[in-house]
Amino acid sequence: MKRTTPKPDAEAIDFSKLSDITEPLVSARLRNPNRPDPVSHVFTIIPNIDTESLLCHACETLASLNVMATDLACEVEGSRRNVMLAIQQLAVLGELLVNRALDNLDPPGGLPEAASSS
Repeated sequence: MKRTTPKPDAEAIDFSKLSDITEPLVSARLRNPNRPDPVSHVFTIIPNIDTESLLCHACETLASLNVMATDLACEVEGSRRNVMLAIQQLAVLGELLVNRALDNLDPPGGLPEAASSS
């Protein structure tokens, strides 16, 4: 016999309580940048991961954001569409920057990095 766990009802979640909890933490961090972030183990990156791996995952995340924003922009109209397209463009810009950083770490085709012009 399968045991089922009741799912929380989305309407039963009181988001104002969540805001009351998170707002002071965020505000305190903004007022005092030297205050450490609250520890959260929900999303953790292993400490010794290499830069190239981090950039690859960031690039894939931005590519996914690009696709989701583009899909959503096709479903809305007016100013909301413009906002979604702006988010999509920022995702593409971030993806381009990360790809350039990856190219700087390991130039494509084994070519040396372009010399900086002075």
